[in-house]
Amino acid sequence: LAVKDPTAVERANLLNMAKLSIKGLIESALSFGRTLDSDYPPLQQFFVVMEHCLKHGLKVRKSFLSYNKTIWGPLELVEKLYPEAEEIAASVRDLPGLKTPLGRARAWLRLALMQKKMADYLRCLIIQRDLLSEFYEYHALMMEEEGAVIVGLLVGLNVIDANLCVKGEDLDSQVGVIDFSVYLKSDDDIGGKERNVQIAAILDQKNYVEELNRQLNSTVSSLHARVDSLEKSNTKLIEELAIAKNNIIKLQEENHQLRSENTLILMKTQHHLEATKVDVEAELQTYKHSRQGLDEMYTEARRQLREEAQLRQDMENELVVQVSMKHEIELAMKLLEKDIHEKQDTLIGLRQQLDEVKAINVEMYQKLQVSEDAMKEKNEIISRLEDKTNQINATMKQLEQRLQQAEKAQMEAEAEDEKLKQEYVNKSESLQNEFSQKEKQLLQLETDLKIEKEWRQTLEDDLQKEKETVSHLRTETQEIVNLKKEFLKLQEKNKQLKSICEDQEAALQELASKLSESKLKIEDIKEANKALQGQVWLKDKEATHCKLCEKEFSLSKRKHHCRNCGEIFCNACSDNELPLPSSPKPVRVCDSCHAILIQRCSSNVP
Repeated sequence: LAVKDPTAVERANLLNMAKLSIKGLIESALSFGRTLDSDYPPLQQFFVVMEHCLKHGLKVRKSFLSYNKTIWGPLELVEKLYPEAEEIAASVRDLPGLKTPLGRARAWLRLALMQKKMADYLRCLIIQRDLLSEFYEYHALMMEEEGAVIVGLLVGLNVIDANLCVKGEDLDSQVGVIDFSVYLKSDDDIGGKERNVQIAAILDQKNYVEELNRQLNSTVSSLHARVDSLEKSNTKLIEELAIAKNNIIKLQEENHQLRSENTLILMKTQHHLEATKVDVEAELQTYKHSRQGLDEMYTEARRQLREEAQLRQDMENELVVQVSMKHEIELAMKLLEKDIHEKQDTLIGLRQQLDEVKAINVEMYQKLQVSEDAMKEKNEIISRLEDKTNQINATMKQLEQRLQQAEKAQMEAEAEDEKLKQEYVNKSESLQNEFSQKEKQLLQLETDLKIEKEWRQTLEDDLQKEKETVSHLRTETQEIVNLKKEFLKLQEKNKQLKSICEDQEAALQELASKLSESKLKIEDIKEANKALQGQVWLKDKEATHCKLCEKEFSLSKRKHHCRNCGEIFCNACSDNELPLPSSPKPVRVCDSCHAILIQRCSSNVP
């Protein structure tokens, strides 16, 4: 016998099922009443059969999460080809309870039946085969002549009035299972136990396939929930980034304020230094005018002035050095701030990378667990399928034995017919009837064998797909190992950066201590300048007596002037002497303020 094409057999079976369902629907509707509702069983079976017809030969489209195989794509083309179908498509899209494309397709079929234009819409699709080739394979039912036959059969449904409520039904989660018990019941097959056993086995297999589909739908929904959680975590990270940027802007503003305050302090110190210079110059001028006539005192005053100038230059040099040190410290602070900001940015980037790597590790670990569970389940399924194939092989052997027995019986019957043709004419007719029945049984066994072969082919395809998934999971595990290595490298880099940051913080602390010391020195200088302000020396004519002993100045009692407090003492009262490294002789010191005393002549000495 010639082997038939399995796709042709599928098309023929679907065509016969469509004929039976349409015929049964029309007959039951005429007997029950021409207006039908959605709970009517023959009408539900008709929609299930139409769904299977439209799904035959449908191309599988790969999406991000899973394989997408739905009939909503070709049905959407109808509104472009047939303008009257735009209302149905718009109403289906606006329905609130529908979430999947399959639910929309089921609602579209129900609305088309209520409009009595299902045949017209599908006829427009069948005519445009170049557009249908994007969605269907070349051997699909909608691409062959059987599709045109089904469209012709659908014209008979215009006799029926359907009143269906689409809005409240749960069309997304309905399971499209054809109830063969409605069409396979007949008076001749009631007593056949073997056929009932085969039908029960087929139904069990269908239920098993439906359970697999439900499990796959649950996995898809869990993956959608994971995608939503990842999107929420991404939004949270973006908000944290915005808050960190706002904090950086505030810190920059505070830095600008501190710099402006530093410039103001520098301006004030410069003004104070200029005022002190003016006061010192005025005092020097008065001192020069009062001592023009006295040579010895002039030379001494000049010497002291030189010392004062040297001290002033030393102070100014120290100030210049301190100002330069301050500028250098400010530059170093700016550079350190830049380095700190850059390192903070790098630390933030590294933390983000660490968080991403952690999230990827967690996801990959979860995927590994899920894949391991899936592998266990699939191994169990494979073992079950192997058991089923062994059972099918056993049944095949039994069927072959039955065929051999039937052939032997046929040979014996033919021999008996040749011997006893003349004697038993009536028996020959009965034997011919038995022979025809056995031929029918042979045909049925051949069809069962073809179905078993197709089932075995599908099982082999499933095994191949499982092998591909196993290889894909192995590659993913290898990627996880590589990611772990990269994570360890990043941890080492993070430790190095932390050590560098600690060194820089120690350098900053040292610079801050130096700055505080320089500020203390500047404050001491300011206090000394303030003490010099407001002190005025007494004139020579007015200073006639010592302030401590109250005796008159003479050649033996010479005048000694305190340059800090302005008081005048005699040489007997100012006995406090202090050695200086710059002068060979010790210097006399004031008793009240401990400043250096300047020797002056009495007013009666020429």
